[in-house]
Amino acid sequence: MARITVDDCLKKVNNRFLLIHMAIKRIKQYKEGYKPLVESKNKEVVTALREIAAGKVLVAEEGNQDN
Repeated sequence: MARITVDDCLKKVNNRFLLIHMAIKRIKQYKEGYKPLVESKNKEVVTALREIAAGKVLVAEEGNQDN
C-alpha cells in the first residue's frame, strides 16, 4: 500500500486544521462502531487520512453536523 501524506489529504481539504478535525472526528466514529470506507491494515489515524485523501470523507455543512 502506498504511503499517505498530509499533502495528499490537502489536495482534498485546503485547511490543515480542518483536516485534523476531520481525522479526529472519523477516528471517534470508528470507536463508535463505524466501519472504515477503505481497506487498511494500518492504525486508525492512517485509515482516516486514507479515507480523506480518497475523497470518501467530506466536510459537512455547518447546520448538518452531529457535533
